[in-house]
Amino acid sequence: MKNRDERHERAGGRTVLVVVLVLALLAGGGYAAAYGLAGDKLPRGASVAGVDLGGLTQAEAEATLRSDLPAALSSPIRVTVDGSSDGRSVEVDPAEAGLEIDYPASVAAAGEQRSWSPGALWEHYTGGDDVDPVVTVDDAALEAALADLGDGLGTEPVDGRVRFSAGRVAVTDPEPGRGIDPAGAREALVASYLDGKPARLAVATLAPDIDDADVAEAVDTFADPAMSGSVELRIGSASVKLSPRQYSRALSMKAEDGKLVPVVDADRLVPLVERATSGKGAPVDARIEIRDGKPRIVAAKPGVTFESDAVVTAFLAAVVKRSGKRVGKVEGTVAEPDFTTADAKALGVKEKVSEFTTYFPYAEYRNVNIGRGAEIIDGTLLKPGETFSLNDIVGERTVENGFTEGTIISNGLFVKDLGGGVSQVATTTFNAMFYAGLEDIEHKPHSVYIDRYPVGREATVAFGAVDLRFRNDTDHGVLIHTVFTPSTPSSRGVLTVQMFSTKTWDITEVTSDRYAFTSPKTQTLTTDNCVPNSGYGGFQVDVTRIFKRPGSDEVVKREKFHTDYIASDTVICK
Repeated sequence: MKNRDERHERAGGRTVLVVVLVLALLAGGGYAAAYGLAGDKLPRGASVAGVDLGGLTQAEAEATLRSDLPAALSSPIRVTVDGSSDGRSVEVDPAEAGLEIDYPASVAAAGEQRSWSPGALWEHYTGGDDVDPVVTVDDAALEAALADLGDGLGTEPVDGRVRFSAGRVAVTDPEPGRGIDPAGAREALVASYLDGKPARLAVATLAPDIDDADVAEAVDTFADPAMSGSVELRIGSASVKLSPRQYSRALSMKAEDGKLVPVVDADRLVPLVERATSGKGAPVDARIEIRDGKPRIVAAKPGVTFESDAVVTAFLAAVVKRSGKRVGKVEGTVAEPDFTTADAKALGVKEKVSEFTTYFPYAEYRNVNIGRGAEIIDGTLLKPGETFSLNDIVGERTVENGFTEGTIISNGLFVKDLGGGVSQVATTTFNAMFYAGLEDIEHKPHSVYIDRYPVGREATVAFGAVDLRFRNDTDHGVLIHTVFTPSTPSSRGVLTVQMFSTKTWDITEVTSDRYAFTSPKTQTLTTDNCVPNSGYGGFQVDVTRIFKRPGSDEVVKREKFHTDYIASDTVICK
């Protein structure tokens, strides 16, 4: 390495000649020539860490610097850790610590680039100085090296935290740590890298990035306001209200540039909005269902379309507002349901107005067919003026529709066909309608009497031919609810049909004695679907339905149901 004083003395000896030359060029109108002569070379006296680069081009200077830079800059750095109990002294590889010479930047620091500026030209011919190399630092590598040096010397500082749980704010207090000071260590290592002297690092108290002031600011400006009350999000005409308990799990705060900033988890927040609406799809009508024996309205849900980012943005803006102002508007489109929550409330379905139960003997086909029919009818809602049709609601009794083959009555005879047992559903529903006081439109009793049904108050059905139909002629809605218990070889099956509405009538009935008896005949059949039977006689009977207003003894009207049962013939199958 050349001695800096000797080099400056030599450079000074040339200064007079250079100055005279420059002045001559300028005085003779040679400014452009001076610029051309300077070219892209460094000033005459430029050097980096004692390596003479004067008069060299940028490329030449960089190549010279790479080859001539003192070897000490690549030597291990001797590091001593003051305050360590083990008197720690180690060597650190500069490259492993992320320290590296930036050669182009070092050359650039040694002198200005080519310029038309008179000052730059003057500096080029008369100036130049020795500068330190420019050092780049890989922060991740340096942090890892310092971690190794400080291993076992103390504890890491603990950042303060703010969390949200069950609608409440939870705070983790910050705690100082003990270890090597990162800022001081960086400066000491870079200096030692350049001058070759040992680096002395100190063990000191380390402050957390997020301290008490940062936590207090986060709680005051965001956390407490966020948990102070519900937030309403409006998407067009739709409105979703979310409580802190609901959305607290979607909120968190993270450290960023020494501050705690709020973070919203869209994957947790957006589903809350979607559950309060129909989500990103078609609207959902309100419905009425039975819970614990009482009708309950399940609110309608508008169909909404929105972007998740829009929900997050609107929520963040609203959640820090004061009470009464905690409303965020979300850009989106809304499709309203056809049957709203208000429509459901207006129907007045609020109490049980009738109930009827029938029983049936064990047969697996009955379990299948009666259970399937009851399942389909359950939840049927009749608005004022609407007509119930069992065939329309249950549909054709096919295997695809969930039915199986069983015993039916056809022309007074028991035969096998699909859907056997559905008449149990028809009879039970007819009686629930009977005691609810609804208008009978169509019903047909079985052709022969079945003793498990109430005499004169039963109904059969056959898809496409015989139906059970009645009309809701009240001013209120009527909800039909079924409860089914299948039969077993040791117990009867049970079917109950209930109707819920606002009570309009108190119904009683009077059943006449049986009359006009007929005797059975005997038939011998050879058909595949023949079912043997022990015959019994037929008869006629009348049932009168009596209407009274609830709480009144006054009869408002009477309705007569006449039934003519034919005899059930004895059947012999061959």
